[in-house]
Amino acid sequence: MDEHRKNERKKLIEFTPVYDNQRSIFLGYLGDLSMQGAMLVGKKPMEVNKQITLAIGFPETPEFPARRAIINARVAWSKQEKNPQYFNTGFEFREMDQENKKAIKAMLERYRFHYKTPM
Repeated sequence: MDEHRKNERKKLIEFTPVYDNQRSIFLGYLGDLSMQGAMLVGKKPMEVNKQITLAIGFPETPEFPARRAIINARVAWSKQEKNPQYFNTGFEFREMDQENKKAIKAMLERYRFHYKTPM
């Protein structure tokens, strides 16, 4: 896993559901999001390097209606959270069309926490 991210990830305010699009299985909720990938909070670990088609249920914004973004991704890592009932899983987006890029950008601008990093 590359420790030097090109874009900062943003923690989201919304509970945004994420599904395995091919198997129609609920995986969990977005924990953070960037243009290159996402972190999911779910109840099961996932196999690292597995290719998966994610279906992310983005809420409505003034710029976009509610929509389900379908994005090909790779499981970059998966580990248990401090709370043993949950697992955090990092995804690297592989392919994304322009509409999904616009939707993610709108989500990042509209629904992120506005916080300052302590000095």
